[in-house]
Amino acid sequence: MWQPCTRTGCGPPCRKMIDVVDETGEDETPLDAAEERGHDESPLDAAEEIEFGRDIGFRRTRFGRIVGHFGEQERDLLVNLVGQLAEFIAPDQGDADEDPLARLVGIDQHSEVPEDPALLRLLPDAYPDDPDASAEFRRFTERGLRESKLANATVVLETLRHSGEKITLSAPQAAAWLSSLTDLRLTLGHRLGIVTDDDHDWWDEDPEVDEGTNSLRFVYQWLSWIQESLVQALMPS
Repeated sequence: MWQPCTRTGCGPPCRKMIDVVDETGEDETPLDAAEERGHDESPLDAAEEIEFGRDIGFRRTRFGRIVGHFGEQERDLLVNLVGQLAEFIAPDQGDADEDPLARLVGIDQHSEVPEDPALLRLLPDAYPDDPDASAEFRRFTERGLRESKLANATVVLETLRHSGEKITLSAPQAAAWLSSLTDLRLTLGHRLGIVTDDDHDWWDEDPEVDEGTNSLRFVYQWLSWIQESLVQALMPS
């Protein structure tokens, strides 16, 4: 049985990766929003078309290049998920009367602890036992962290959109992929209730789950496998 290679988030199982609120104030998922924008399939539907275990993922060629192979369904799924991640972690635009100097140096005068536990996993408190120190640290660092994560997600999207089945990554692009894959797994891990490396046991212990959660489990496992293949490709031979 495959096991996760890194620790992830925590929380109750849920079909949706990220919660958003529409203009009516009602909760909807990015999957619903995608369908409203004209997409025929949700990412979880697309996941069912992926043949897990095919010769995809990343490897290092004999010339030292990092090369990945992804079919159309795999690329579409990654674009959808990374696009959701980009929306999830993008910094707020800020108020019109915000201090331009503070914004220029990355200070967020209105930063708050995220209410969504999954987002808190991506933007954790620096000093969990000292709320005041954590709030001050967050004020100076959160915008920059969000912008960095957004930049990584943008790199992934650009490489996916400008490549066919074969993707060749430079060292900076590979680092961006690793970061975004980690962020995706942390978010999905929270939705699935994965806290430690031992939590993969529920994969066998709880087979009687709904179809949406099963699909989300598959996506989490698939992303972890891709990340592991990239880690192995980056390791010196």
